[in-house]
Amino acid sequence: MSDQNGWLKLLAENPNHSQWYVDRFRTMAESGADLAGEARLIDAMLPRQARVLDAGCGTGRVGGLLAAAGHEVVGVDLDPVLIAEAKSQHPGATWLVGDLSELDLPESFDVVVSAGNVMTFVAPATRVEILRRLGRHLRDGGRVVIGFGAGRGYAFDDFLTDAGAAGLTTDLLLGTWDLRPFTPESDFLVAVLRPA
Repeated sequence: MSDQNGWLKLLAENPNHSQWYVDRFRTMAESGADLAGEARLIDAMLPRQARVLDAGCGTGRVGGLLAAAGHEVVGVDLDPVLIAEAKSQHPGATWLVGDLSELDLPESFDVVVSAGNVMTFVAPATRVEILRRLGRHLRDGGRVVIGFGAGRGYAFDDFLTDAGAAGLTTDLLLGTWDLRPFTPESDFLVAVLRPA
């Protein structure tokens, strides 16, 4: 297993990958695809005007919808092309270029969300540190919500072990963003975590 950040590896292999990703989600939105499932779940967890950190925000798809729903959103992603798209499409939030393994923001949040398979792209050696840093950015009572698919080089059991090593414990495990139960057969995990 490579210990390189998977997104940076894709960019090294294809410098146009970021633009392809931007175009892909624009096309999906224009075709009417439902791109709001993650944001709906996070919104349901929060009171109005909550503070949300979108960790690995990409084009701002999740955080932008949460900002439009009245939340105060900060999004962080290491890809400046994706951050530029987020700023263009969702000006109601704050978008920052940054590496989650070095995340150190001055504010704390009611929820930290990391959707879009972000944790499967980060360098394996940084996983526990990223989870630790996400947890450190929570307000009292806050939760971290992370979703990713199976077969992407990060077994669900390994993720839950890493979350424990990072000082997080499980509140709820789901098999989808639309609240279906997590089972041993699930091919997706949405983990709602809190500080242990």
